[in-house]
Amino acid sequence: MKRLIRFVLRWTLRLFLLAALIVIAGRWVVPPITHTQLVQWRAQGGMQRDWVDFERSGPMPAAVLAAEDARFCTHFGLDMQAIRDAMQDERRRGGSTISQQVAKNVYLWQDASWTRKGLEAAITLLIEATWPKRRIVEVYLNVAETGPGVFGVEAAAQHWFGVPAADLSPAQAARIAAILPAPRTRDPARPSDFVRDRGRAIAGGAATLRANGGLACLEEG
Repeated sequence: MKRLIRFVLRWTLRLFLLAALIVIAGRWVVPPITHTQLVQWRAQGGMQRDWVDFERSGPMPAAVLAAEDARFCTHFGLDMQAIRDAMQDERRRGGSTISQQVAKNVYLWQDASWTRKGLEAAITLLIEATWPKRRIVEVYLNVAETGPGVFGVEAAAQHWFGVPAADLSPAQAARIAAILPAPRTRDPARPSDFVRDRGRAIAGGAATLRANGGLACLEEG
């Protein structure tokens, strides 16, 4: 019995270390494909994606931070204030940070469960401990679903506006960020009143982040 316990513990430790190395490697390695991308590739019969380096992502970093995680530069991956707010108001979106969304989108799956949430929290903390903030945002910009079968901001810019991400206007970037909660049903090129208004709010938030140093953690070095 003791031998079996030692065997199980030994292999559990090895699997844990392997998983940790895979997550840490994400600091340098481009994710080949995510679970969500695979599901949508099968559902749509194909997908659009085109990896873009942070430097060529134009106004999208500021837009996604304003839309999804305005305190990104000040938290350690888990935004406790956002989590408390979400628990107190059921109408709010969950308190997931961009770091949590990277953990979920790259390494896990979408269906909510306590198991996934626990793994997500652990992976998020490991990402924050080993990746630069700039890299976290770069990966998010490239794996986020931005349309039906469309992934990443470069593919989104080409799909919706016919330009590379680097050439997006702040307004266009804000509209792409506005569809992130529901990218399969919202259209930034022909926006509904909600997407148009949400885009204006995001553009204003992005300008505020630029002015008050809220993007400082994304600077090189």
